[in-house]
Amino acid sequence: MTLKSFRQELANPRTSIQLCILGIVGGMSAASLIIVFRLCVEWIQLSFLEELNRYSDLTPIARFAFPIAGALLIILFAFLTGFKHYRMGIPFVIHRLKQRYGHIPFRTTINQFFGGMIALASGFVVGREGPSVHLGAAGSSFIGHGLKLPYNSIRILSGCGIAAGISASFNTPFAAVIFVMEVVLREYRIHLFIPVMLAAACGSLMTRVVFGQVHELSFLSFQYINHWHYPYLVILGISLGCLATLFNNQLMNVIRLFRPVKMIWRILIAALITAIFGYFLPESLSASLDTTHSFVSGETTGMLIAILVAKFILALVAIGLGVPGGLIGPVYVIGMLAGAVLAIPLGFVLSESIDYNNSFALLGIAGMLTAVLHAPLAALSSIMELAYNADVILPAMLVIVPAYVTSTQLFGNRSIFIRQLEYQKLSFTISPIREALQKTGVLAVMDTEYKLFIDAPDKHIMEFLDTSPNHPVVLRSSFEIDVQYSLVQYELSLNHNSAPLAYFDMEGVPSQSTLAEVYEILQVNRDGAVYVYETTPSSIVGVITWNTLRNYLHQEKF
Repeated sequence: MTLKSFRQELANPRTSIQLCILGIVGGMSAASLIIVFRLCVEWIQLSFLEELNRYSDLTPIARFAFPIAGALLIILFAFLTGFKHYRMGIPFVIHRLKQRYGHIPFRTTINQFFGGMIALASGFVVGREGPSVHLGAAGSSFIGHGLKLPYNSIRILSGCGIAAGISASFNTPFAAVIFVMEVVLREYRIHLFIPVMLAAACGSLMTRVVFGQVHELSFLSFQYINHWHYPYLVILGISLGCLATLFNNQLMNVIRLFRPVKMIWRILIAALITAIFGYFLPESLSASLDTTHSFVSGETTGMLIAILVAKFILALVAIGLGVPGGLIGPVYVIGMLAGAVLAIPLGFVLSESIDYNNSFALLGIAGMLTAVLHAPLAALSSIMELAYNADVILPAMLVIVPAYVTSTQLFGNRSIFIRQLEYQKLSFTISPIREALQKTGVLAVMDTEYKLFIDAPDKHIMEFLDTSPNHPVVLRSSFEIDVQYSLVQYELSLNHNSAPLAYFDMEGVPSQSTLAEVYEILQVNRDGAVYVYETTPSSIVGVITWNTLRNYLHQEKF
């Protein structure tokens, strides 16, 4: 199989061996990046801490200095790569997938790797899924552009990298697939599912080889909840919907409030606030799930509420002020703590002594994740996979539905990613026609059986058209510094003074393009054609006419 035939097949929106190979390659490259990223974070932490995320072992002065030092290093890396490239994380990746076929700028990737690594290691309340998504998409898309694959397949490759990145971060391949489909790509297509599933599986396998079989929330055991307690789960869901709405609204308020402030001062302010909380309450640092579980199981009610409030504030500060890192990790932590806190009132009315802390911590994650991201299926699949217990499904649904409805219907809350995209004026919506055409590359539709004439007179062209009137005819006209390609057809107008032949100037599109780019060129006049080139615009390899494009759009599909 040659590289040319490989590209040709990938231009088609269908499941194929080539697409499966693409998923595996994308998954392995993304997972490798994430594994290196995680090892770097752990190496930094273990250089200063006895155990990962155990900031309570440090002296108060050291806890205060840790975030400040981290902020200075983040600013240094951002300065080296330029502040204008300081757009990162899941919202930015969604924008690039929709508008640039998943191509991620290199300098933002460098910022995300080193900045995210330092932010996670120095105790900021951010998650590692933000860097995972960014790095996964970048690592995969770099391969696609290096091989000059069609843009539609590079978009799929980026989705594979995201799935592998999330899977490699949390060892949850199924949840990673659902997250990519529901939150990032926002569509369900079979030809997308297969490579994304393969990439997620590769990410999980490579993670297990390096870090073992442990899941992020394997320490949370779901305990069977009595059916008589199910009405309280609806109350839990409503409460989590309110909390998620508060989180989204306040995060956007922080972003708006500090927009006039320069990035350097924003990060330093976030570091100072984090350092103050860390000085007095070391449990408030980081968005580590395992250390949060120790609070859920072993802290008093007052301490649990204090940690919840501190994590809530520090997450708003870190994410809102631009510290590199993810949002989902803090949402997990806040959901765990909120679920444990909301389980306390139930304990007062139970006749028997039952510890529902772990169960409600899991359900808290489901409700909070649903209402913050507007991703109910991703939330349900996450806790199903993390709990390793089918008994969690029904209680989780009873929490997810009221949380989502309360957030959207009662408070008008929307996905935090969409709100961030709109505020940053990053486009993420496209028309249905363009979305459909983006899935097919020009290599899959172009006509290679065209007749090429070079500086030929009308007489020779007409002789050919007399014998093959439906055959595409292209005239190449040479100029001093350039060449021009024109589509030649019979003049079908009723004007008696018109010439027998009509010439339509053709624009060239690279062989990596999709039909969406062709549509943008031809839809103005709804006539004519474009030519496809591989290396230089003067080397034609195929032709796509308006009729060909129109027939493709009207083609019946199941």
